[in-house]
Amino acid sequence: MEGSRPVNPGSSACLWLGLVSVTVAFLCTEARTTPSPLLTPSNATCEGNSKCRPGIILPIWYPEDPSMGDKIARVIVYFVAMIYMFLGVSIIADRFMAAIEVITSQEKEIIIKRPNGETTTTTIRVWNETVSNLTLMALGSSAPEIMLSVIEVCGHGFNAGELGPSTIVGSAAFNMFVIIGICVSVIPQGEVRKVKHLRVFFVTAGWSIFAYIWLYMILAVFSPNEVQVWEGLLTLAFFPICVILAWVADRRLLFYKFMHKKYRTDKHRGVIIETETERSKGIEMDGKMVNSHFMDGGAASNLIGLIENKEVDESRRDMIRILKDLKQKHPEKELDQLVEMANYYALSHQQKSRAFYRIQATRMMTGAGNILKKHVAEQAKKSISVQEVHVEEPEEYVSRIAFEPAVYQCLENCGAAILTITRKGGDINKTIYVDYKTEDGSANAGADYEFSEGTVVFKPGEMFKEISIGIIDDDIFEEDEHFFVRLCNLRVLETEDEVLSANSLPYPKAMLGFPTVATVTILDDDHSGIFTFESGAAHISESIGIMEVKVIRTSGARGTVIVPYHTVEGLAKGGGEDFEDTYGELEFKNDETCKVVHVKVIDDEEYEKNKNFFLELGEPRMVDMSLQKALLLAEDVPERKMTSDEEEARRIAEMGKPVLGEHSKLEVIIEESYEFKSTVDKLIKKTNLALVVGTNSWRDQFMEAITVSADEDEDDTGEERLPSCFDYVMHFLTVFWKVLFACVPPTDYMNGWACFVISIVIIGLLTAVIGDLASHFGCTIGLKDSVTAVVFVALGTSIPDTFASKVSAVQDTYADASIGNVTGSNAVNVFLGIGVAWSVAAIYWHMKGKPFVVEAGSLAFSVTLFTIFAFLAISVLLYRRRAHIGGELGGPRGHRLATSAFLFGLWFLYILFSSLEAYCHIEGF
Repeated sequence: MEGSRPVNPGSSACLWLGLVSVTVAFLCTEARTTPSPLLTPSNATCEGNSKCRPGIILPIWYPEDPSMGDKIARVIVYFVAMIYMFLGVSIIADRFMAAIEVITSQEKEIIIKRPNGETTTTTIRVWNETVSNLTLMALGSSAPEIMLSVIEVCGHGFNAGELGPSTIVGSAAFNMFVIIGICVSVIPQGEVRKVKHLRVFFVTAGWSIFAYIWLYMILAVFSPNEVQVWEGLLTLAFFPICVILAWVADRRLLFYKFMHKKYRTDKHRGVIIETETERSKGIEMDGKMVNSHFMDGGAASNLIGLIENKEVDESRRDMIRILKDLKQKHPEKELDQLVEMANYYALSHQQKSRAFYRIQATRMMTGAGNILKKHVAEQAKKSISVQEVHVEEPEEYVSRIAFEPAVYQCLENCGAAILTITRKGGDINKTIYVDYKTEDGSANAGADYEFSEGTVVFKPGEMFKEISIGIIDDDIFEEDEHFFVRLCNLRVLETEDEVLSANSLPYPKAMLGFPTVATVTILDDDHSGIFTFESGAAHISESIGIMEVKVIRTSGARGTVIVPYHTVEGLAKGGGEDFEDTYGELEFKNDETCKVVHVKVIDDEEYEKNKNFFLELGEPRMVDMSLQKALLLAEDVPERKMTSDEEEARRIAEMGKPVLGEHSKLEVIIEESYEFKSTVDKLIKKTNLALVVGTNSWRDQFMEAITVSADEDEDDTGEERLPSCFDYVMHFLTVFWKVLFACVPPTDYMNGWACFVISIVIIGLLTAVIGDLASHFGCTIGLKDSVTAVVFVALGTSIPDTFASKVSAVQDTYADASIGNVTGSNAVNVFLGIGVAWSVAAIYWHMKGKPFVVEAGSLAFSVTLFTIFAFLAISVLLYRRRAHIGGELGGPRGHRLATSAFLFGLWFLYILFSSLEAYCHIEGF
């Protein structure tokens, strides 16, 4: 059926989790009416919120004690409004993450010095990947939770609330257990995904657990039920400390370079790597590598510096490999088509940031389509439209008179040199007169050529005219000489009896073009010739295919001469590696002055190339000389005294002997193909993901907001898919938010910072409304804020991250984007969400001379429970790196299902125990 499609595992899992959450919530609501009398509760109250309090933005819905039917209606209204606000937050977070992607994708040019002393300019990212993931990326992913915590404290008179902190802990639990559980199960059968940057993962995972241990310490150990100023500020300070330590681990600085690590050297590339699934890439630590060896810190740091220079060209090598593969698979395709195919392939397979996956998941969820396919399709349309634009040559209203060509050569015995004068453009029905005159160069009129002058008449319709200059032959040996022929005094016939100068007309109808001077070279034919290349060196592109090299014969062209030639290797190797070995003989007939040598150059499509080989001429020899002349020139004849006549004859014969000229050895320098290099550079620029997710005008944003697209992940048939029913439904549900947030400044403005600031302000406003809705929903249904936050708010804020992690787990080669960023976000939630909110409140109450009271109660229990379960989850992930499973995600079906079930079970138990403790059915702290 058109528009129907199978439900993917990520979507169905989220639906089931939503049902489980609602079930647990209502069980807890029912359980709250019968608290256990045997336990002594430490919470302030074991009952749910029966009385609503005014929100930061939303007022109380009066009357406060409605009937059962009104209460049900209010619950439905609050619940639907909460879902709709979550959609709004997801869409503005899309704009926020696009700004972050543009900001962190900024590039700069650097100059790299190679070991051989050469320098090259390349482009690198300004932002370190680890730093951007832990700062702006994590902030974008966790912005709703962080803003909710800060706004709740600041909006309620700097008093502590349960909604913000509980949402942070509940979201951390959802991220750690549910999102990773889904990622483990969605990997295609037979594949695994492994964390590449293991050191960074250890740092972020350690900090994510420490963050919640620290949260328990300040709630229940250092100053129970009170947060002091130093505790809040230290919590906030842990954020930059975490970022710095992760950066140190990523860059292998400080103590990392003194640690003994096991490495293995890639035999093909000569760099330090860890074996990752099917192919090796990058540098990683692995204590179980075969044939590994120990290196000290200094040697490792030297190798790392060398590797960093090589990694700069990694994207170029990958792009070259993609282009070569596509050329082999599709030899019939034009270069432009191959470029578009390579662009999509590179965009699809390159490692992407968490921001990109978050944006892609949100847009596919809201009916905006697959952004990669839309971007490539738009680029293809632009290139087609550019090709279709035909720039017409401006019509030439002026006739131009000039020589074509400008250089002529003739032998001394040719009799006459024929020169061609052309007329181009203008009115060809006009009659034009132009004078010509010869001028001496090294050749003299009367001795070497006949002085000539005259007038050429172009009659109506005539475009070419020829003139003849007589050449004088002699028997005197001399160098090649030249003279000039100049055009002048152009006139136009206006009427039958009136010839006017071109300059005297109101506007010129004819003028002298370029060139107006022709050069005629007279080649002496009284010598066998001097044989040489045109120059001593030639630069060629490796894409030239067959190289043509001219061997010219000057200072004579008498007789038949054989000139041998052969190639000599330099840095470029023959035998078909860089060029084909070439050798042979050139036969110059009598009066023949030019021959061409063909050399095949191999195009291996290197990005940068500078290799050379040589083409060398051998000693020329006469073929049709007389026997007497051959005996005179022979060197192996018996010695005898020559007569004076024979000596004179020998001297004359030596003068006419063919010889090699100045450039008898040509250096051929093979350079990279300019077209290929520019194509690779253009592709690298086009594969910047900021170009895919960013916008450059409000018009583009509004057009995107009102357009519905299909959200298929892949379409191998190449046919355009129509949007499904689900796409249309989600589009019309979210079109209000899309159009509203299209007013946010495009990401091209101020390098994305304008969009960043405006988006975070809007996220703050929406989370304030969500906080009010969640609180009113909980008090209407009778749930405590801590339970509402853990079950509903945490689920709503984490749904986009779930889809993003699911897509990244399937598409990425490694598990860093789906697992590593989860642990980083969990730590950032506490350090920023709790650190900022509690620091501000603690300082405020300290200035008032009062303590900032934060009841440990359910929050401390929830934090402790999460910390224990997080230890178990990370232990399972590390166990999965063993050889029989292969990585954190995927693997054998049995292990995959067992891991997902275990993680889902941890989340269910966390929700259940937290809810039961909140209503005093189990004892907390």
